[in-house]
Amino acid sequence: MCPMAGSFGVPCPGCGLTRATLALLHGDVAAALRFHPLVWLLTPLFVGFMGVAAWELFRDPTRARAPSRIRWHGRGTSAVALAVLVLTFGVWAARFAGYFGGPVPVTTVSAWLAGRR
Repeated sequence: MCPMAGSFGVPCPGCGLTRATLALLHGDVAAALRFHPLVWLLTPLFVGFMGVAAWELFRDPTRARAPSRIRWHGRGTSAVALAVLVLTFGVWAARFAGYFGGPVPVTTVSAWLAGRR
């Protein structure tokens, strides 16, 4: 259950990404794009960042580090991050307007708990 959807009754910008990723892994591209149209962008970014985080967690801290080939603190990286953020929030707003398969139906925590009784 999505914490934002459960608490406020509105879908978050990433609502549908888990289902979209699973559909993509099963080879159903059409269903993946219906669940969330940015699955092709956000899922690889998430997997990449989690991979780097895991690598940093388990690497040998005493071993010398090679200089990074990517400048993580440069203007280009900031511009790309801002573009992804604007695109994500733009799709989120468009889904509220009924585009891209929206608005996404959500269940609040109180409704979920009432249904479980």
